Order: sequence, then C-alpha cells, then structure tokens
Amino acid sequence: MRSDYKELDNEKIYLVTGAAGFIGFHLSKRLLDEGCHVIGIDNLNDYYDVNLKKARLEIINKYDKFKFFKIDLQDKEFLEEIFKEHKIDIVVNLAAQAGVRYSITNPDVYIQSNIVGFLNILEVCRHYKVEHLVYASSSSVYGMNEVMPFSVHHNVDHPISLYAATKKSNELMAHTYSHLYNLPTTGLRFFTVYGPWGRPDMALFLFTDAIMNDKPIKVFNHGKMKRDFTYIDDIVEGIVRLLNNPPKENKEWDKIKADPGTSSAPYKIYNIGNNKPVELMEYIQTIEKHLGKEAKKEYLPLQDGDVPMTYADVDDLIDDVGFKPDTSINEGISKFVEWYKEYYEV
Repeated sequence: MRSDYKELDNEKIYLVTGAAGFIGFHLSKRLLDEGCHVIGIDNLNDYYDVNLKKARLEIINKYDKFKFFKIDLQDKEFLEEIFKEHKIDIVVNLAAQAGVRYSITNPDVYIQSNIVGFLNILEVCRHYKVEHLVYASSSSVYGMNEVMPFSVHHNVDHPISLYAATKKSNELMAHTYSHLYNLPTTGLRFFTVYGPWGRPDMALFLFTDAIMNDKPIKVFNHGKMKRDFTYIDDIVEGIVRLLNNPPKENKEWDKIKADPGTSSAPYKIYNIGNNKPVELMEYIQTIEKHLGKEAKKEYLPLQDGDVPMTYADVDDLIDDVGFKPDTSINEGISKFVEWYKEYYEV
C-alpha cells in the first residue's frame, strides 16, 4: 500500500454520474452510509427498465446528504450550473452508454454519451478545480490482446467494438487533461460486474430471468468463454479506496518505453477484477444450483465484439491501495438470486 495512502474523507463533496445505474447506485449508497455528501446525476434513459433505475434512486433519495439532478451529460449548461452551485471536490464518472453488442447497431448513441458527455465532464472538472476525477473504463479495451492476465501496462490499441473504442478514447482524453491542466484522473477498467440490482442486459440477470420463466438461455461460444466475474461490492471497495488517493506525476516515467498504465502527468489506470477467470458453463451451473432449476440452453458461436476470455492483473491496485477483489461466484450469485426473488416477488 502507498505510504501516503488516505482513508475515505467524508467531509468532501462527491459527485457521482450515472447514480441511478448499477455501479453508481451501489457506490452512492456506500458513500452515504459512510456519512459523505453525494450529488447524483443521471438521465434515466430507457436503455433498460427505467423502473429499476427509479427503484434504486428511491433508496438513496432517502438519505439527507444526497441530492439528485436529472440531467444528460451532453447538457453542458446544466452541468455547469451544478458545479457553480456546489463546491464539488471529487467526481466519479460512471454515466455511459453501456453494452458491447448494442454499440454495433447503435453507434451514434455511444459517441454522444461516452465521448461528448465525457468531454463535458473533463471541462467542468478543469474549470471548477476538482481534486480528482475517477472514471469508468472497461476490460473491453483489451480487445484483440491475448497476453494473460490483462495488465494496465499492456498496449490496448486494438479494440473490437465501438463501446471499447469509446472507453479507450476516455482514457486518452483524461490523459490529455491531466497533462495540460494538471487534473488528477484515475481510469478504472471494470471486469464483468455482477450482483444485486444488476443490469437486465447482463448475463446473470438474463439467465436468471429466462430460467425462472422457462425460456431458453443463449450460451455464446458454446459456453467456452471465460470471464473475470467481479462482484459489485468488490468494485465499490476498489473505487472507495482510490477516491482520496489521486495519482501523482510519475517522475520516473520513461518517454522511450512509454508505459501506458502511468504517466509523467497525474494520471493512472487500474484494473478492478476478480483475478480468477471462470468458464461460462460453470457460471451457469452455479446459477442453476441457486435457483434449484436447470436451464434450457441454446448454444451459439462467439458474437461480434466479444472476446473469448478476460483476466485481470490487479497488482497495481494491491500495491497502491492494499485491496484485491475476492468474492466467489458462489457467494455473489447467491446474493443476486436472493435479491431477484425479493424484488420480483418470485
């Protein structure tokens, strides 16, 4: 752990974009439980069930120290008003158009949300002297890279979906602002996040819903895919530990070797993953076990934009903030199934 490591400071004001989203909701709730002031923003779009987003929001809206604004990140004027009105110390940008497969059929949405929206966040962080910008990247940036485990020190110049390309673009844009304006930025490459209140377009939700309703599940790559499934609480713990530990310039950064994971600017990238890939069939069998019901399976080839395997190297996370995600899929899926049954009154 870094010698200058700082615990979470609950005197700071945190702005969380995508606060009604899966990760944004869990992070906001954790910060509020720790006594922090949180400003949440979300456009509540209909990419998936808006009622699920509203139900999440209902929970965090009960906290006195939470303030919510319905806003699209493309609305720069509204965004500036929020920053003028509130002295925001730290920004966590989790708002984005998600989904690898959706990006193949709806490319325009990704440019507006993930590129234009992110530029607006960078601009307000710069002008209003934010102490630290933490933003969501994705394991999908590793693209065609097959060197395992995926390391932040690897080259990631070969994305295979527009979604991945926008996330890589975010990292490049953040680096530029770190270099030009000395804005500390931390990019987080999340690896297949799952858990209670998860997104309905993700495998765990889709599989559980289909099995419960006697519908077949689509098993891509004939179940031979491996994913570094990472439980939501581990993702949140990683974020929380990094919030008050902004990156500093790496004075030993070598311009010849040009390590992509760090920089001479106050810029850093971390993987947050379970560091233990699980085959899709094992994941499905664990869901079946906790539902007490077997899935009807439709085996299909690997889809465009999908990679056969993800596997996170989390050494930098361990070295800098002393944390390694370790929730097993058995424990994580059990908690999701419990939530699903309660939420849908199964």
